[in-house]
Amino acid sequence: MGRVIREVGPCGLQIAAAESPYQALFRSIVYQQLNGTAAAAIHARACKLFGSRRCPSPRQVSGASLELLRSAGLSRNKSEALRDLARRALAGEIPTRARAERLSDDEIVELLTEVRGVGRWTVEMFLIFSLGRPDVLPVDDYGVKKGFASAYGRRVLPKPKELASHGERWRPFRTVAAWYLWRANEAA
Repeated sequence: MGRVIREVGPCGLQIAAAESPYQALFRSIVYQQLNGTAAAAIHARACKLFGSRRCPSPRQVSGASLELLRSAGLSRNKSEALRDLARRALAGEIPTRARAERLSDDEIVELLTEVRGVGRWTVEMFLIFSLGRPDVLPVDDYGVKKGFASAYGRRVLPKPKELASHGERWRPFRTVAAWYLWRANEAA
């Protein structure tokens, strides 16, 4: 890992501190399994449907028809996931940013994975890129696993358990380690 850090230089992790958990999850759901350009275009169209540049409100999305959401280029599953997210936000099940900052990582994972279409990986990305949590190692992330294999000269990607075990030596800054592993993957 030392070689990767020397080659890459200082950690440049960017945190989206202005986003609420609802906004971050809305964007994450739209972006799932799409390349960045296509996802950004669909996200912009979905926001524009409701006259928003950043993110439509939970009230707007919860009342929207699947057809309206799909007209932005969203799949049926993503449209349903966004409506579930919006309904849960209106019901107070999605924490505010202030409340999320007071919850533990595990509490946030448990709470947010109740939302349709939101799994552990999505919540880990939220913890890293929205809340700036310092000790998150997404062991199921392909880029992290590939970066680990590259950094440690392995031909086979590590299993999540192996990566988690190795990651204990990076505690309490596993997020920084993940960032460097992503950079190692990009350089490979």
